[in-house]
Amino acid sequence: MSKLLVVTGGAGFVGTHLCQKLKEQGHRVISLDNYFTGSRQNHVPGVEYREGHTKDIESLIPESPDVVYHLGEYSRVEKSFEDIETVWDLNKTGTFAVLEFVRRRGAKIVYAGSSTKFADDGFGKDQSPYAWTKATNTELVKNYAAWYGIPYAITYFYNVYGPGERAGAFGTVIEIYRQSFLSGRPLGVSLPGTQTRNFTHVSDIVDGLVRVGEKGEGDEFGIGDERAYAVKEVAELFGGKIVMLPERPGNRMSSDVDTTRVRVLGWEPKKHLAEYIQEIRESEQTEEARELRVLVFTTTFHPIAGPAEEALCTLMKKMPEVQFDIVTTLFSKSAAGAACPAENATVHRVGWGSPLDKYLLPILGARRARKLAKEHQYLFSWSVMASYGTLAALSVRRSGKIPLLVTLADQRIGWFERLFIRLFMRKTDQVYASLPDQTRNLASLSERMSTRKSLGDGDAFANQVRFAYAQALQAEYKKQP
Repeated sequence: MSKLLVVTGGAGFVGTHLCQKLKEQGHRVISLDNYFTGSRQNHVPGVEYREGHTKDIESLIPESPDVVYHLGEYSRVEKSFEDIETVWDLNKTGTFAVLEFVRRRGAKIVYAGSSTKFADDGFGKDQSPYAWTKATNTELVKNYAAWYGIPYAITYFYNVYGPGERAGAFGTVIEIYRQSFLSGRPLGVSLPGTQTRNFTHVSDIVDGLVRVGEKGEGDEFGIGDERAYAVKEVAELFGGKIVMLPERPGNRMSSDVDTTRVRVLGWEPKKHLAEYIQEIRESEQTEEARELRVLVFTTTFHPIAGPAEEALCTLMKKMPEVQFDIVTTLFSKSAAGAACPAENATVHRVGWGSPLDKYLLPILGARRARKLAKEHQYLFSWSVMASYGTLAALSVRRSGKIPLLVTLADQRIGWFERLFIRLFMRKTDQVYASLPDQTRNLASLSERMSTRKSLGDGDAFANQVRFAYAQALQAEYKKQP
């Protein structure tokens, strides 16, 4: 029997597969998506797409649906520390509006909760802004049901993977590893590497969602493959080089899957991670492995160092498998011959030992960097600050296939910096603030640059490194008197 169904986040990874399945079953399907992480390339023929924020669902969907599948929330753990305002806007403000919508329309809500709620003996729900908002939203959904009698079901996904995943800042770990493996880049594993995850194919997730939408009532519909893998074990299944990265905040150590309630509805996982990875290895061609080497640009370096440079040294010492080539200025004659604090780094200085050297860095630094780029296959290039070093880095970015990461480190973000970013950084792959106040100052740029502190997916490994760098920089600031 055909129904009217709404899928929030319907242009996202899981949402797209769900819309496809529901449409195949003969239902009328409306997708509501603000395209924060969703894509118009995911549109399914026959599905009605409405663009907008879930907080405006009342005006965007005048119809009265039978069921609302609420998937349209912020869904990344580590990045939620940077984006807490966005997390609140999407996960609290937006979800409240969706609950009001279903209350007024008498619709059933199927809420996509987060399995982080059950991690580390229940402490996982407080380990990140994302986890907390998702856990508290499950309580809000249950309370709405008790207060107003709305029909509801709460599902919990476990690390979804499959066709249509994305990498980049909002990427899923399996797709990040897949793209890194195919491009010959290393697979970054956050310490300790023994943290376990349950990975579930998107087709199995959608099968569970549909069953819960049709017959499920209440909480605790866990949809996940019970087989758990250590993150390092997953990387080893892909093969290739593995680089251990510093431990991340909010990185839970374990997760438990309880599929009892969804199995009562006839669900069981049909696809398994090891088989999926083996198919990738057999069917997709990989590029030649790159060197474990990064090209770094910074205006000054030891012995002339501030928090940005100290954080860089801390990070390099924690990644001994990777070689760093640092292009910088001499800046002061006292820097000539200065030893690098990290054994896995080589410093390439340009200039004559004057503060004026920074003005020569875009020319002399670019020349030195281009020579290095001919000698080595770098994983990515990295400008620690949006300054003169970035101009040198852009020269290398234009002449080759080296992805460029720009972090804003400890610099202030005034009008000049914002102008610099707008004019010169559209050719970069990633631009990221490293401190909370920088994030706020950059917010006004997002609309004009069509970016959320990122100008593209760039390289997945570079994205993993910049997470670790931001953590090291914040630790340096805590040391300041």
